[in-house]
Amino acid sequence: MSGHSKWSSIKHKKAATDAKRGKIFTKLIKEITVAARMGGGDLESNPRLRTAVAAGKSENMPKDNIERAIKKGTGELEGVNYEESIYEGYGPGGAAVLIESLTDNKNRTVADIRSIFGKNGGNLGENGCVAWMFDQKGYIAIESKSIDEEALMETALDAGAEDIREDNGNFEVITAPGDFEVVKEAIDKASITHIEAEVTMLPQTTTNLAGKEAEQMVRLMEMLEDCDDVQKVYTNADIPEDVMNNM
Repeated sequence: MSGHSKWSSIKHKKAATDAKRGKIFTKLIKEITVAARMGGGDLESNPRLRTAVAAGKSENMPKDNIERAIKKGTGELEGVNYEESIYEGYGPGGAAVLIESLTDNKNRTVADIRSIFGKNGGNLGENGCVAWMFDQKGYIAIESKSIDEEALMETALDAGAEDIREDNGNFEVITAPGDFEVVKEAIDKASITHIEAEVTMLPQTTTNLAGKEAEQMVRLMEMLEDCDDVQKVYTNADIPEDVMNNM
């Protein structure tokens, strides 16, 4: 299983609690606000905002929350000025870790991230040390038991998908970032239910972890994602299923 889909599976289990959902809302509001600030409040002309709003709706975020976040971004309401930052480092066993952050205090953020790495057998690296190991792609995951592979391939490939692969009971539809919305819309129109859909960073290769290193990696990822200033975390770690289940 790819590092991306493995970590996604554990994230979905974590997100079931109210506390996690509140944290998800906070991160989504930040992304909506920054997207509106950078590209304006019109969904039709701002692809990043359109994607952020769709993500909020998929998490059942109230419409009022979305509208307030957009207005804070466009300046109609007073809001915090968040800065985007990318952090890179290595986890246990040399696994690559790529972090996207939105923060109003970069000094606090880098100190928090460095501390989290240090507590979990990793280290914060220099800019560019691992980013080259990842490609930005559209990613749509669909339970393989819910759809015929040929029907999915016809729909997705005709809409412009780059690849379709099967992994751990799921079909994974891969697209170029610019084709993600068109492919997702085609899948939705075909009444194909997806369990995940986002523009993400996919690892080119994976690093196999086991035992203590795998457990440390799970804790590292959890602590990074729980950090208020961190939006998304990506890794190329291949973590055994039994380690995640036990934790």
